[in-house]
Amino acid sequence: MSFRRVVYTVVTVCVVVVLAGLAWVWRPAISPISANAKPAFDRKAINRGAELALIGNCSDCHTKEGGAAYAGGRSIPTPFGTIYASNLTPDPDTGIGTWSEEAFGRAMHEGVDREGRQLYPAFPYDHFTHATKDDIHALYAYFMSLTPVRSTIPANELNFPFNYRPLVAGWKLLFLSRGNLAPDASKSADWNRGRYLVEGLGHCGSCHTPRNALGGEKKDSAYTGGVAEGWNAPPLNASLVAGHHWTVDQLAEYLSSGWHQLHGAAAGPMADVTKNLGQASKEDVHAMAVYIASLSGAGNETPKASPALVDAGNAANARPEIVAIYNGACAKCHNDRNTVGPSKALPLSLSTAIHQPEATNTVQVILNGIQSYRADGGPYMPAFDGMLTDDQIAALAQYVRTRYSGQPPWTDVRAMIAKARQQGAQP
Repeated sequence: MSFRRVVYTVVTVCVVVVLAGLAWVWRPAISPISANAKPAFDRKAINRGAELALIGNCSDCHTKEGGAAYAGGRSIPTPFGTIYASNLTPDPDTGIGTWSEEAFGRAMHEGVDREGRQLYPAFPYDHFTHATKDDIHALYAYFMSLTPVRSTIPANELNFPFNYRPLVAGWKLLFLSRGNLAPDASKSADWNRGRYLVEGLGHCGSCHTPRNALGGEKKDSAYTGGVAEGWNAPPLNASLVAGHHWTVDQLAEYLSSGWHQLHGAAAGPMADVTKNLGQASKEDVHAMAVYIASLSGAGNETPKASPALVDAGNAANARPEIVAIYNGACAKCHNDRNTVGPSKALPLSLSTAIHQPEATNTVQVILNGIQSYRADGGPYMPAFDGMLTDDQIAALAQYVRTRYSGQPPWTDVRAMIAKARQQGAQP
């Protein structure tokens, strides 16, 4: 074969590959709708969409601090840079006011916006793709019924080459499995409904499943724990505290209220999740609890006895001043009895945070506390970031770890404190 023929063959193959790649990446724009063409929706669809938005925790990501609900602008840190959440109100210039239902559905199912651009998977369409057309319709009805808010969203701040959107099409080839979830006939209606919500709109795996270097969920390690906004999301398929499995009823109460007397209070990003779920359908939340409980083999049985409270007695070498800080600042609420006071503080031997392999959540709670968002009070803990030095916080974290978990001391406490302070306070 002549050199010219070899070059011609190589060039032809390259051109075919490039064209095939462009054909895969390219998506056509969907024509905008005019204000006069805005569809009308019945109240039932709007109300259902509002409940589904609560289950999806949509307002949490799409509302910046001090901003209008769903008007976007919240910064979402990722390992690849910062992404700013979009405006979901029907403003025609900065929101989705010109989006048809077809365009909205494509974004939810395929991760492509109205103009044909690839959407970054910080928007969890890898879960939303499982939503039914009826639920997509209800969500669209709800968002289009909102008051339009003009809110220009900052440009994303992503490192090269991740700022090149067509690369997302390759990510989808690896990690996007489209389509509805087929019901499991061997399971109950509640289990199937819960699975649909947890795996779909609830996108629980986005936080509670570890991710690989490309940001895709490790499906073979589903629900073994992950990371969310500077917090460690605990595993859902096992308990970190021995003999401390959740029942369905306990999970349903926790998801609806953000607290359970044997499991404690929701903190960090989970506090926002439970705040929204508390306003969602009780039947849907119960179904989610049924499915989540099944991940660890738990059921709705009544525990035979309360989990044992542990004082491992491994803190004898603690510095006296740290013991004094604990006794003065912590012990009154975190008593060693299976009872709670007005702050609803958990006996620390039942705390998931101090049983985790890393000190992340314990440090976050000590630094930033737990803010009550309920009008009638609820779980509360003051923040100690301005009261204690980093050395005192590290020593206090180690003290409760060794005293109440019976596990070896952490090795990363000071690093976790520095990281948490750099990230800023999380509510």
